[in-house]
Amino acid sequence: METAKESRPATASDAAHGPRKREAFATGLGVLAATIGSAVGLGNIWKFPGMTGQNGGAAFVIVYLVCTVLVGLPVMISEQMLGRRARKDAVNTLRELAPRRQPWWLIGAAGGLAAFLIMAFYSEVAGWVFAYVYKSVSGSILSTDPATNSAVFGDLTGSAWEALFWQWLVLAWVGVIIMMGVAKGIERVTKRLLPLLLLLLIIVCVRSVTLDGAGDGISFLLKPDFSKVTGAVVLAAMGLAFFKLSVGMGTMITYGSYFKDEQNIPMTATRVMLADLSVSLLAGLAIFPAVFAFGFDVDAGPSLLFITIPAVFASMPGGDFFVVVFFVLTAIAATGAMLSIVEVPVAFLSEQFRMSRKVATLLTLGLLAIVGAPAALSMGELSDVTIFGKTFFDLYDYASSNVLLPLGGMFMCLFVGWVWGFDKVKRALSNDGKLNNSRAITVFFTLVKYVTPLLVLLVLLDGLNII
Repeated sequence: METAKESRPATASDAAHGPRKREAFATGLGVLAATIGSAVGLGNIWKFPGMTGQNGGAAFVIVYLVCTVLVGLPVMISEQMLGRRARKDAVNTLRELAPRRQPWWLIGAAGGLAAFLIMAFYSEVAGWVFAYVYKSVSGSILSTDPATNSAVFGDLTGSAWEALFWQWLVLAWVGVIIMMGVAKGIERVTKRLLPLLLLLLIIVCVRSVTLDGAGDGISFLLKPDFSKVTGAVVLAAMGLAFFKLSVGMGTMITYGSYFKDEQNIPMTATRVMLADLSVSLLAGLAIFPAVFAFGFDVDAGPSLLFITIPAVFASMPGGDFFVVVFFVLTAIAATGAMLSIVEVPVAFLSEQFRMSRKVATLLTLGLLAIVGAPAALSMGELSDVTIFGKTFFDLYDYASSNVLLPLGGMFMCLFVGWVWGFDKVKRALSNDGKLNNSRAITVFFTLVKYVTPLLVLLVLLDGLNII
Protein backbone atom coordinates (compact mmCIF):
# COMPACT_ATOMS: atom_id res chain seq x y z
CA MET A 1 0.00 0.00 0.00
CA GLU A 2 1.28 3.46 -0.90
CA THR A 3 2.21 5.54 2.15
CA ALA A 4 3.32 9.09 2.76
CA LYS A 5 6.82 7.84 3.56
CA GLU A 6 7.49 6.25 0.19
CA SER A 7 10.67 7.33 -1.52
CA ARG A 8 12.44 6.59 -4.75
CA PRO A 9 14.89 3.69 -4.96
CA ALA A 10 18.47 4.43 -4.02
CA THR A 11 20.74 5.38 -6.90
CA ALA A 12 24.46 5.22 -7.51
CA SER A 13 24.63 8.96 -6.91
CA ASP A 14 23.01 8.50 -3.50
CA ALA A 15 25.49 5.81 -2.61
CA ALA A 16 28.39 8.00 -3.65
CA HIS A 17 27.25 11.08 -1.78
CA GLY A 18 25.46 9.49 1.15
CA PRO A 19 21.87 10.03 2.29
CA ARG A 20 20.63 13.56 2.71
CA LYS A 21 18.17 14.43 5.43
CA ARG A 22 15.31 16.46 3.99
CA GLU A 23 14.20 19.58 5.83
CA ALA A 24 10.66 19.96 7.12
CA PHE A 25 8.50 22.36 9.09
CA ALA A 26 8.86 21.70 12.81
CA THR A 27 5.30 22.42 14.03
CA GLY A 28 1.72 22.52 12.79
CA LEU A 29 1.58 26.22 13.67
CA GLY A 30 4.69 26.75 11.58
CA VAL A 31 3.05 25.01 8.63
CA LEU A 32 0.01 27.27 8.92
CA ALA A 33 2.06 30.45 9.36
CA ALA A 34 4.36 29.73 6.42
CA THR A 35 1.50 28.71 4.12
CA ILE A 36 -0.60 31.73 5.07
CA GLY A 37 2.49 33.88 4.61
CA SER A 38 2.84 32.49 1.09
CA ALA A 39 -0.79 33.24 0.19
CA VAL A 40 -0.92 36.64 1.92
CA GLY A 41 1.25 38.97 -0.09
CA LEU A 42 1.15 42.18 -2.07
CA GLY A 43 -1.91 40.80 -3.83
CA ASN A 44 -3.90 41.36 -0.63
CA ILE A 45 -2.67 44.90 0.01
CA TRP A 46 -2.13 46.07 -3.57
CA LYS A 47 -4.04 43.98 -6.12
CA PHE A 48 -7.18 43.04 -4.18
CA PRO A 49 -8.16 46.59 -3.10
CA GLY A 50 -7.35 47.96 -6.55
CA MET A 51 -9.43 45.34 -8.38
CA THR A 52 -12.24 45.63 -5.85
CA GLY A 53 -12.38 49.36 -6.44
CA GLN A 54 -12.43 48.90 -10.22
CA ASN A 55 -15.07 46.13 -10.22
CA GLY A 56 -17.87 47.34 -7.99
CA GLY A 57 -16.84 46.74 -4.38
CA ALA A 58 -18.77 44.22 -2.29
CA ALA A 59 -20.27 42.34 -5.26
CA PHE A 60 -16.76 41.66 -6.52
CA VAL A 61 -15.72 40.40 -3.06
CA ILE A 62 -18.58 37.87 -3.03
CA VAL A 63 -17.80 36.67 -6.55
CA TYR A 64 -14.12 36.43 -5.57
CA LEU A 65 -15.01 34.26 -2.54
CA VAL A 66 -17.02 31.84 -4.69
CA CYS A 67 -14.20 31.68 -7.23
CA THR A 68 -11.69 30.99 -4.47
CA VAL A 69 -13.71 27.98 -3.28
CA LEU A 70 -14.18 26.62 -6.81
CA VAL A 71 -10.81 27.48 -8.32
CA GLY A 72 -8.04 28.40 -5.86
CA LEU A 73 -8.79 26.00 -3.00
CA PRO A 74 -8.95 22.74 -5.03
CA VAL A 75 -5.65 23.52 -6.75
CA MET A 76 -4.02 24.40 -3.42
CA ILE A 77 -5.16 21.12 -1.84
CA SER A 78 -3.92 19.21 -4.90
CA GLU A 79 -0.49 20.78 -4.77
CA GLN A 80 -0.01 20.32 -1.03
CA MET A 81 -1.23 16.72 -1.26
CA LEU A 82 1.16 15.77 -4.06
CA GLY A 83 4.09 17.58 -2.47
CA ARG A 84 3.68 15.75 0.82
CA ARG A 85 3.21 12.39 -0.91
CA ALA A 86 6.39 12.63 -2.95
CA ARG A 87 8.54 14.64 -0.50
CA LYS A 88 10.30 16.33 -3.38
CA ASP A 89 10.59 19.66 -5.19
CA ALA A 90 7.94 20.82 -7.65
CA VAL A 91 9.47 19.19 -10.74
CA ASN A 92 10.44 15.86 -9.20
CA THR A 93 7.13 15.52 -7.34
CA LEU A 94 5.30 15.06 -10.64
CA ARG A 95 8.11 12.93 -12.04
CA GLU A 96 7.85 10.64 -9.01
CA LEU A 97 4.07 10.28 -8.91
CA ALA A 98 3.22 10.15 -12.62
CA PRO A 99 3.14 6.92 -14.63
CA ARG A 100 6.51 6.20 -16.22
CA ARG A 101 7.51 8.08 -19.34
CA GLN A 102 4.54 10.45 -19.12
CA PRO A 103 5.71 14.09 -19.09
CA TRP A 104 3.55 15.36 -16.22
CA TRP A 105 6.73 16.75 -14.66
CA LEU A 106 6.29 19.64 -17.10
CA ILE A 107 3.58 20.93 -14.73
CA GLY A 108 6.23 21.41 -12.08
CA ALA A 109 8.63 22.89 -14.61
CA ALA A 110 5.98 25.41 -15.72
CA GLY A 111 5.34 26.27 -12.07
CA GLY A 112 9.05 26.72 -11.39
CA LEU A 113 9.43 28.99 -14.42
CA ALA A 114 6.36 30.96 -13.35
CA ALA A 115 7.79 31.36 -9.84
CA PHE A 116 11.08 32.64 -11.27
CA LEU A 117 9.42 35.15 -13.62
CA ILE A 118 7.03 36.33 -10.90
CA MET A 119 9.91 36.93 -8.52
CA ALA A 120 11.78 38.80 -11.25
CA PHE A 121 9.13 41.54 -11.32
CA TYR A 122 7.53 41.01 -7.87
CA SER A 123 10.88 41.79 -6.23
CA GLU A 124 10.78 45.19 -7.93
CA VAL A 125 7.28 45.96 -6.62
CA ALA A 126 8.45 44.80 -3.18
CA GLY A 127 11.44 47.09 -3.63
CA TRP A 128 9.07 50.02 -4.12
CA VAL A 129 7.32 49.03 -0.89
CA PHE A 130 10.60 48.88 1.05
CA ALA A 131 11.59 52.22 -0.47
CA TYR A 132 8.29 53.69 0.71
CA VAL A 133 8.96 52.45 4.25
CA TYR A 134 12.11 54.60 4.17
CA LYS A 135 10.34 57.51 2.46
CA SER A 136 7.43 57.39 4.92
CA VAL A 137 9.81 57.51 7.88
CA SER A 138 11.55 60.51 6.35
CA GLY A 139 8.19 62.17 5.56
CA SER A 140 8.97 62.64 1.87
CA ILE A 141 5.72 61.07 0.63
CA LEU A 142 3.23 62.86 2.87
CA SER A 143 1.39 65.13 0.45
CA THR A 144 -2.36 65.55 0.01
CA ASP A 145 -1.78 66.20 -3.70
CA PRO A 146 -1.84 62.96 -5.75
CA ALA A 147 0.15 64.75 -8.47
CA THR A 148 3.00 65.36 -6.02
CA ASN A 149 2.92 61.74 -4.88
CA SER A 150 2.86 60.63 -8.52
CA ALA A 151 6.04 62.62 -9.11
CA VAL A 152 7.71 60.95 -6.11
CA PHE A 153 6.75 57.52 -7.42
CA GLY A 154 7.92 58.46 -10.93
CA ASP A 155 11.30 59.57 -9.58
CA LEU A 156 11.68 56.23 -7.77
CA THR A 157 10.77 54.04 -10.74
CA GLY A 158 12.59 56.22 -13.26
CA SER A 159 15.92 56.22 -11.40
CA ALA A 160 18.06 53.27 -12.50
CA TRP A 161 20.19 53.13 -9.38
CA GLU A 162 17.22 53.42 -7.00
CA ALA A 163 15.20 50.79 -8.83
CA LEU A 164 18.09 48.31 -8.82
CA PHE A 165 19.20 49.14 -5.28
CA TRP A 166 15.81 48.44 -3.72
CA GLN A 167 15.25 45.31 -5.81
CA TRP A 168 18.64 43.87 -4.85
CA LEU A 169 18.12 44.83 -1.21
CA VAL A 170 14.86 42.86 -1.22
CA LEU A 171 16.58 39.86 -2.82
CA ALA A 172 19.34 39.97 -0.20
CA TRP A 173 16.78 40.18 2.63
CA VAL A 174 14.89 37.15 1.34
CA GLY A 175 18.12 35.26 0.64
CA VAL A 176 19.35 35.59 4.21
CA ILE A 177 16.13 34.03 5.53
CA ILE A 178 16.09 31.24 2.92
CA MET A 179 19.69 30.27 3.71
CA MET A 180 18.73 29.79 7.36
CA GLY A 181 16.61 26.79 6.33
CA VAL A 182 12.98 25.68 6.33
CA ALA A 183 12.37 25.46 10.09
CA LYS A 184 14.96 27.96 11.34
CA GLY A 185 14.43 30.43 8.52
CA ILE A 186 11.08 30.35 6.74
CA GLU A 187 9.02 28.92 9.62
CA ARG A 188 10.60 30.99 12.39
CA VAL A 189 10.36 34.28 10.48
CA THR A 190 6.77 33.81 9.26
CA LYS A 191 5.59 32.78 12.75
CA ARG A 192 6.83 36.14 14.01
CA LEU A 193 5.93 38.37 11.08
CA LEU A 194 2.37 37.15 10.50
CA PRO A 195 0.97 38.22 13.92
CA LEU A 196 2.78 41.55 13.53
CA LEU A 197 1.19 42.04 10.12
CA LEU A 198 -2.28 41.40 11.53
CA LEU A 199 -1.70 43.74 14.49
CA LEU A 200 -0.50 46.60 12.29
CA LEU A 201 -3.33 46.04 9.82
CA ILE A 202 -5.93 46.17 12.60
CA ILE A 203 -4.39 49.42 13.91
CA VAL A 204 -4.75 51.06 10.49
CA CYS A 205 -8.29 49.64 10.10
CA VAL A 206 -9.43 51.11 13.41
CA ARG A 207 -8.10 54.53 12.41
CA SER A 208 -9.65 54.34 8.96
CA VAL A 209 -13.17 53.28 9.97
CA THR A 210 -13.37 55.95 12.69
CA LEU A 211 -12.79 58.83 10.27
CA ASP A 212 -15.65 61.21 9.53
CA GLY A 213 -17.27 60.08 6.29
CA ALA A 214 -15.84 56.55 6.48
CA GLY A 215 -19.32 54.99 6.28
CA ASP A 216 -19.47 55.27 2.49
CA GLY A 217 -16.24 53.32 2.18
CA ILE A 218 -17.48 50.59 4.53
CA SER A 219 -20.71 50.30 2.54
CA PHE A 220 -18.76 50.13 -0.71
CA LEU A 221 -16.78 47.15 0.61
CA LEU A 222 -19.59 45.31 2.43
CA LYS A 223 -22.86 46.21 0.67
CA PRO A 224 -23.08 44.38 -2.68
CA ASP A 225 -24.54 45.81 -5.87
CA PHE A 226 -24.88 42.80 -8.16
CA SER A 227 -25.87 44.99 -11.10
CA LYS A 228 -22.16 45.67 -11.47
CA VAL A 229 -21.32 41.96 -11.87
CA THR A 230 -20.54 41.15 -15.49
CA GLY A 231 -18.78 38.27 -17.22
CA ALA A 232 -15.58 40.31 -17.19
CA VAL A 233 -15.88 40.83 -13.42
CA VAL A 234 -16.31 37.07 -12.86
CA LEU A 235 -13.26 36.29 -15.00
CA ALA A 236 -11.24 38.93 -13.16
CA ALA A 237 -12.27 37.40 -9.81
CA MET A 238 -11.27 33.91 -10.97
CA GLY A 239 -7.89 35.14 -12.13
CA LEU A 240 -7.29 36.98 -8.86
CA ALA A 241 -8.32 33.92 -6.80
CA PHE A 242 -5.77 31.89 -8.70
CA PHE A 243 -2.98 34.46 -8.35
CA LYS A 244 -3.50 35.42 -4.71
CA LEU A 245 -3.39 31.91 -3.22
CA SER A 246 0.10 31.26 -4.67
CA VAL A 247 -1.04 28.23 -6.66
CA GLY A 248 0.24 27.14 -10.05
CA MET A 249 3.80 28.29 -9.31
CA GLY A 250 5.15 25.31 -7.37
CA THR A 251 5.07 27.03 -3.98
CA MET A 252 2.35 24.87 -2.46
CA ILE A 253 3.93 21.68 -3.83
CA THR A 254 7.25 22.71 -2.28
CA TYR A 255 5.72 23.70 1.06
CA GLY A 256 3.55 20.58 1.03
CA SER A 257 6.69 18.49 0.75
CA TYR A 258 7.77 19.91 4.13
CA PHE A 259 4.44 19.03 5.84
CA LYS A 260 4.33 16.44 8.58
CA ASP A 261 2.56 13.13 7.85
CA GLU A 262 -0.26 13.94 10.27
CA GLN A 263 -1.04 17.38 8.79
CA ASN A 264 -4.72 17.68 7.81
CA ILE A 265 -4.27 19.13 4.33
CA PRO A 266 -7.92 19.99 3.49
CA MET A 267 -8.28 21.76 6.84
CA THR A 268 -4.94 23.56 6.47
CA ALA A 269 -5.76 24.76 2.95
CA THR A 270 -9.21 25.96 4.04
CA ARG A 271 -7.72 27.91 6.93
CA VAL A 272 -5.20 29.48 4.59
CA MET A 273 -8.00 30.49 2.21
CA LEU A 274 -10.03 32.05 5.01
CA ALA A 275 -6.99 33.84 6.43
CA ASP A 276 -6.16 35.17 2.98
CA LEU A 277 -9.72 36.47 2.55
CA SER A 278 -9.70 38.00 6.04
CA VAL A 279 -6.47 39.90 5.37
CA SER A 280 -7.87 41.10 2.04
CA LEU A 281 -11.03 42.39 3.73
CA LEU A 282 -8.99 44.06 6.47
CA ALA A 283 -6.87 45.72 3.78
CA GLY A 284 -10.10 46.94 2.17
CA LEU A 285 -11.29 48.32 5.52
CA ALA A 286 -7.94 50.03 5.98
CA ILE A 287 -8.11 51.68 2.56
CA PHE A 288 -11.65 52.35 1.31
CA PRO A 289 -13.15 54.21 4.30
CA ALA A 290 -10.18 56.58 4.26
CA VAL A 291 -10.32 56.99 0.48
CA PHE A 292 -14.02 57.86 0.63
CA ALA A 293 -13.60 60.08 3.69
CA PHE A 294 -11.18 62.38 1.86
CA GLY A 295 -12.81 62.19 -1.55
CA PHE A 296 -10.11 60.37 -3.50
CA ASP A 297 -10.61 58.11 -6.53
CA VAL A 298 -11.73 54.63 -5.40
CA ASP A 299 -10.99 52.94 -8.75
CA ALA A 300 -7.40 54.15 -9.01
CA GLY A 301 -6.19 50.59 -9.59
CA PRO A 302 -2.48 49.81 -8.98
CA SER A 303 -1.67 53.47 -8.30
CA LEU A 304 -3.91 53.20 -5.22
CA LEU A 305 -0.99 51.90 -3.14
CA PHE A 306 1.79 54.30 -4.07
CA ILE A 307 -0.04 57.49 -5.05
CA THR A 308 -3.51 57.61 -3.49
CA ILE A 309 -2.71 56.00 -0.11
CA PRO A 310 0.05 58.51 0.84
CA ALA A 311 -2.32 61.36 -0.06
CA VAL A 312 -5.06 59.79 2.08
CA PHE A 313 -2.81 59.44 5.12
CA ALA A 314 -1.44 62.95 4.67
CA SER A 315 -5.03 64.19 4.97
CA MET A 316 -5.73 62.59 8.35
CA PRO A 317 -4.53 63.50 11.86
CA GLY A 318 -1.53 61.35 12.79
CA GLY A 319 -1.01 60.44 9.15
CA ASP A 320 2.78 60.52 9.46
CA PHE A 321 2.55 57.59 11.92
CA PHE A 322 -0.11 55.58 10.10
CA VAL A 323 1.59 55.77 6.72
CA VAL A 324 4.73 54.22 8.25
CA VAL A 325 2.66 51.46 9.83
CA PHE A 326 0.87 50.80 6.55
CA PHE A 327 4.02 50.39 4.46
CA VAL A 328 5.75 48.31 7.16
CA LEU A 329 2.84 45.86 7.17
CA THR A 330 2.89 45.84 3.36
CA ALA A 331 6.61 44.98 3.42
CA ILE A 332 5.88 42.14 5.85
CA ALA A 333 3.18 40.78 3.56
CA ALA A 334 5.57 40.89 0.61
CA THR A 335 8.26 39.04 2.57
CA GLY A 336 6.11 35.98 3.32
CA ALA A 337 5.11 35.62 -0.32
CA MET A 338 8.64 36.06 -1.63
CA LEU A 339 10.02 33.40 0.72
CA SER A 340 7.70 30.78 -0.78
CA ILE A 341 8.44 31.88 -4.36
CA VAL A 342 12.23 31.78 -3.97
CA GLU A 343 12.06 28.44 -2.15
CA VAL A 344 10.74 26.78 -5.36
CA PRO A 345 13.97 27.12 -7.41
CA VAL A 346 16.15 26.72 -4.32
CA ALA A 347 14.50 23.37 -3.47
CA PHE A 348 14.82 22.21 -7.09
CA LEU A 349 18.52 23.10 -7.35
CA SER A 350 19.26 21.59 -3.93
CA GLU A 351 17.61 18.27 -4.71
CA GLN A 352 18.19 17.90 -8.46
CA PHE A 353 21.87 18.87 -8.39
CA ARG A 354 22.63 18.07 -4.72
CA MET A 355 23.70 21.65 -3.99
CA SER A 356 23.91 23.00 -0.49
CA ARG A 357 21.08 25.35 0.46
CA LYS A 358 23.53 28.26 0.58
CA VAL A 359 24.90 27.64 -2.93
CA ALA A 360 21.41 27.05 -4.37
CA THR A 361 20.15 30.28 -2.78
CA LEU A 362 23.08 32.38 -4.01
CA LEU A 363 22.74 30.97 -7.53
CA THR A 364 18.99 31.67 -7.54
CA LEU A 365 19.46 35.22 -6.27
CA GLY A 366 22.21 35.89 -8.81
CA LEU A 367 20.00 34.76 -11.67
CA LEU A 368 17.07 36.78 -10.31
CA ALA A 369 19.24 39.90 -10.06
CA ILE A 370 20.23 39.49 -13.73
CA VAL A 371 16.79 38.58 -15.10
CA GLY A 372 14.98 40.98 -12.78
CA ALA A 373 17.12 44.01 -13.68
CA PRO A 374 15.30 44.65 -17.01
CA ALA A 375 11.98 44.57 -15.13
CA ALA A 376 13.34 47.05 -12.58
CA LEU A 377 14.40 49.37 -15.39
CA SER A 378 11.18 49.02 -17.37
CA MET A 379 9.79 52.34 -16.15
CA GLY A 380 13.05 54.19 -16.65
CA GLU A 381 16.09 53.36 -18.77
CA LEU A 382 14.38 50.50 -20.64
CA SER A 383 10.88 51.97 -20.91
CA ASP A 384 11.18 52.15 -24.71
CA VAL A 385 12.40 48.55 -25.04
CA THR A 386 9.48 46.22 -25.71
CA ILE A 387 8.92 42.59 -26.70
CA PHE A 388 5.57 41.80 -28.33
CA GLY A 389 4.59 45.34 -27.40
CA LYS A 390 5.31 44.82 -23.69
CA THR A 391 8.07 46.07 -21.40
CA PHE A 392 10.10 43.42 -19.56
CA PHE A 393 8.02 44.05 -16.41
CA ASP A 394 4.74 43.56 -18.25
CA LEU A 395 6.06 40.60 -20.23
CA TYR A 396 7.13 38.71 -17.09
CA ASP A 397 3.76 39.48 -15.52
CA TYR A 398 1.79 38.43 -18.60
CA ALA A 399 3.75 35.21 -19.25
CA SER A 400 3.47 34.04 -15.65
CA SER A 401 0.03 35.27 -14.57
CA ASN A 402 -1.86 34.86 -17.87
CA VAL A 403 -0.20 31.76 -19.30
CA LEU A 404 1.98 29.65 -17.01
CA LEU A 405 -0.10 29.80 -13.81
CA PRO A 406 -3.48 28.85 -15.32
CA LEU A 407 -1.86 26.34 -17.69
CA GLY A 408 -0.08 24.60 -14.81
CA GLY A 409 -3.19 24.74 -12.61
CA MET A 410 -5.41 23.24 -15.27
CA PHE A 411 -3.06 20.32 -15.95
CA MET A 412 -2.61 19.84 -12.20
CA CYS A 413 -6.36 19.27 -11.91
CA LEU A 414 -6.33 16.89 -14.88
CA PHE A 415 -3.47 14.91 -13.34
CA VAL A 416 -5.13 14.58 -9.94
CA GLY A 417 -8.62 13.87 -11.27
CA TRP A 418 -7.92 11.72 -14.33
CA VAL A 419 -4.48 10.17 -13.79
CA TRP A 420 -3.82 9.83 -10.09
CA GLY A 421 -7.42 8.89 -9.35
CA PHE A 422 -9.81 8.80 -6.41
CA ASP A 423 -8.22 5.91 -4.47
CA LYS A 424 -4.82 7.59 -4.20
CA VAL A 425 -6.42 10.95 -3.43
CA LYS A 426 -8.47 9.38 -0.65
CA ARG A 427 -5.44 7.67 0.90
CA ALA A 428 -3.39 10.86 0.73
CA LEU A 429 -6.00 13.28 2.11
CA SER A 430 -7.26 10.90 4.81
CA ASN A 431 -3.66 10.40 5.97
CA ASP A 432 -3.92 6.71 5.03
CA GLY A 433 -7.28 6.30 6.75
CA LYS A 434 -6.46 8.15 9.97
CA LEU A 435 -8.81 11.09 9.26
CA ASN A 436 -12.57 10.72 8.96
CA ASN A 437 -13.08 13.19 6.11
CA SER A 438 -14.43 11.04 3.27
CA ARG A 439 -17.27 13.47 2.47
CA ALA A 440 -14.90 16.41 2.11
CA ILE A 441 -12.61 14.29 -0.07
CA THR A 442 -15.52 13.36 -2.35
CA VAL A 443 -16.50 17.01 -2.76
CA PHE A 444 -12.89 17.98 -3.45
CA PHE A 445 -12.41 15.22 -6.00
CA THR A 446 -15.60 16.14 -7.85
CA LEU A 447 -14.46 19.77 -8.08
CA VAL A 448 -10.90 18.99 -9.12
CA LYS A 449 -11.97 16.46 -11.77
CA TYR A 450 -14.90 18.23 -13.41
CA VAL A 451 -15.41 21.83 -12.26
CA THR A 452 -12.07 23.47 -11.47
CA PRO A 453 -10.22 22.57 -14.70
CA LEU A 454 -13.01 24.08 -16.80
CA LEU A 455 -12.97 27.28 -14.77
CA VAL A 456 -9.18 27.51 -14.95
CA LEU A 457 -9.45 26.99 -18.71
CA LEU A 458 -11.68 30.09 -18.82
CA VAL A 459 -9.02 32.01 -16.88
CA LEU A 460 -6.42 30.87 -19.41
CA LEU A 461 -8.54 31.80 -22.42
CA ASP A 462 -9.34 35.19 -20.88
CA GLY A 463 -5.65 35.81 -20.18
CA LEU A 464 -4.85 35.02 -23.80
CA ASN A 465 -7.66 37.39 -24.94
CA ILE A 466 -9.42 34.54 -26.72
CA ILE A 467 -12.66 35.21 -24.82
